[in-house]
Amino acid sequence: MIDLKYLQNNFDEASAKLQKKGVDTATLENLQALFAALKEANAILEASKAEQNTMSKLFGQYKREGKDITELKAKVDANKEAIVPLQERAREAEEALYSVALAMPNFPDDTVPEGEDEEDNVEIRKVLEPKNFSFTPKEHWELSEINGWIDFERGVKLAKSRFAVLKGEASRVERALINFFLDTNRERGFVEHSVPFMNNSAMLQGTGQLPKFEDDLFKIEDEDLYLIPTAEVPLTNMYNDEILTEKELPLLMTGYTPCFRKEAGSAGRDTRGIIRQHQFNKVEMVAISHPDKSQEVFEMMVENASDILTALGLPHRVVELCTGDLGFSAATTIDLEVWLPGQNKYREISSISNTRDFQARRAKIRFKDGEKNKFVHTLNGSSLAVGRTIVAIMENYQNEDGTIEIPEVLKKYM
Repeated sequence: MIDLKYLQNNFDEASAKLQKKGVDTATLENLQALFAALKEANAILEASKAEQNTMSKLFGQYKREGKDITELKAKVDANKEAIVPLQERAREAEEALYSVALAMPNFPDDTVPEGEDEEDNVEIRKVLEPKNFSFTPKEHWELSEINGWIDFERGVKLAKSRFAVLKGEASRVERALINFFLDTNRERGFVEHSVPFMNNSAMLQGTGQLPKFEDDLFKIEDEDLYLIPTAEVPLTNMYNDEILTEKELPLLMTGYTPCFRKEAGSAGRDTRGIIRQHQFNKVEMVAISHPDKSQEVFEMMVENASDILTALGLPHRVVELCTGDLGFSAATTIDLEVWLPGQNKYREISSISNTRDFQARRAKIRFKDGEKNKFVHTLNGSSLAVGRTIVAIMENYQNEDGTIEIPEVLKKYM
């Protein structure tokens, strides 16, 4: 959640930042009105409480002076009754403000390039040169038909569209990639975790998926449980409503999970193949950091994901997202885009974000800094999306006859 005190005390400056992430003027004006309503409700309530305290102190004085307290008692009782609806009004005003604030995205860092969408993202560098093929490279679904790697029809039969079954060598490559990703992350200091694939609504609110993105989640009927859209949710929320010591930071975590997304806003996009599925596997990195160290951790995470792609021999580029393309919780994001020769374009395979204290405020994750409790910074990033890595291997390691080589680093896992 955004810092409401900062928003209230620096409304014009904060509003300008939120507008860069697509928040409209009407929403901001509503937020300002809610601040005013809460301020007024609290002022009236505090005045009534102050009056109550003043009258209560008179009881002792009246008794010492032998005065009749009947009238004073009646006033105190009446004021006490009047305070109840005032407390309810203040509570409702606070809830209304909190409800709208929960739907507000994070402030972008000042260093984030301004722009409207992915066309305005900024390429930082390219890593490895794409291979020059002596033939026209095929796309991964064509290669799948030749090698029998992916069964799209039976995936649909078992579930519905945007589900697939990996078979034979493809399934082995998937398992090898998961192990390779986890081992590499562990070597970089990330502690491996196996977490529940379902989380409750409080956890999804903590990392920002709820309430705004409920339509993209698969909910368990009659349970306060959702299938997780990413391991970011359980890994970050392991420390929900906890106070850490400064010595514990940074906490570096990694884990493999399937991820479940309705892809509600992607109708018509990537309908062929396994680029965009309702269920996909991913290895995630999550860090909980001291605020002074989060940029350093962020850069390490980007480097780690890039190194994995390099070890696989997959050409990719490092891209900084503009304000208009930043995710809801992110203050800054670096995407890694892998080269797909079959599509003749770079496609996102990892997104690494520093949310600063946005998720920590929502999830109440703090650390003790001397005598004070302060919010940590949380970071998350893919290393990597497994299905898209399989696609990249298929297209980059294809031969003219459609057969597929296996990257050298995976051979020990197969």
